[in-house]
Amino acid sequence: MTVAVLGPGAVGGVLAVGLTRAGVRVICIARPDTAAVIRSEGLSLRHGQEVESARPEADTELREPVELLLVTVKAPSLDDALERVQAPVETVVPQLNGIEHMQTLRDRLPRSRVVAGSIGWIEAWLERPGTIVQNTPGVVTTLAADADAATVELLRRTGADVRVNGSEAAVLWHKLARQAPVAAATAATQRPIGELRGDSEWRLRLEQAIRETCAVAAADGVSLEPEVQWEIIESMPALLTSSTARDIAAGRPSELDAITGAAVRASHRVGVPAPVLEQLLAEAEDACRALSR
Repeated sequence: MTVAVLGPGAVGGVLAVGLTRAGVRVICIARPDTAAVIRSEGLSLRHGQEVESARPEADTELREPVELLLVTVKAPSLDDALERVQAPVETVVPQLNGIEHMQTLRDRLPRSRVVAGSIGWIEAWLERPGTIVQNTPGVVTTLAADADAATVELLRRTGADVRVNGSEAAVLWHKLARQAPVAAATAATQRPIGELRGDSEWRLRLEQAIRETCAVAAADGVSLEPEVQWEIIESMPALLTSSTARDIAAGRPSELDAITGAAVRASHRVGVPAPVLEQLLAEAEDACRALSR
């Protein structure tokens, strides 16, 4: 089987390295400069002092049918990236943050089966094109219950802990309920999660925002316990931050709107107020504007 990775950045690179290690044929679909680097140098994944290299194929467009397409671009790049998919795809598993990308994928790839996926427990970033740094020890990815056995098995060959559980909405909301507050708070403050947990004011605001997102999720058909979401936040490494905060600090397009913005829009859609979350979003947007000056 052949797997295409659309957007071999941090998350996509980690998955591509794992699949290639397992002997799966992988085609990385990337911008011309990144595709050229992967063709000439391969991918390098640094984990502490250990460096693992892999040599997947690379191209600027998907030109042949594949069984599985992993969509690992960030939300601001999704529309442009999908222009690179020029061949039939049997199954699409997005690893994007948020909840609104599923409809975009179904609209753009109407003949493909789109299965909700959510990647968690990973902090990784690109040092440069083709070179990924991963801080967290492993990868956990969750798929909706309609994923077929072949898709699950392929993802397990990445080395990830693959869990199959729940509806599409449940898979996406389970991450978004905590990610929406955390992304906004880390972006607004440029502080890691450990500092925010230890600050009484920020801890209270995060707890309130998580209660709000869980209430929104419940109105959207997904039952989540705020206490369970907070336990996950408590277990995060103290120095962990968010890709949203890193992107905003670096002046890059961020997923703030796709993550926190999507949760706020969902609150309006289902009629459940989320005032603390809305304030966090406003503060993060202000920080983004300030840092871009």
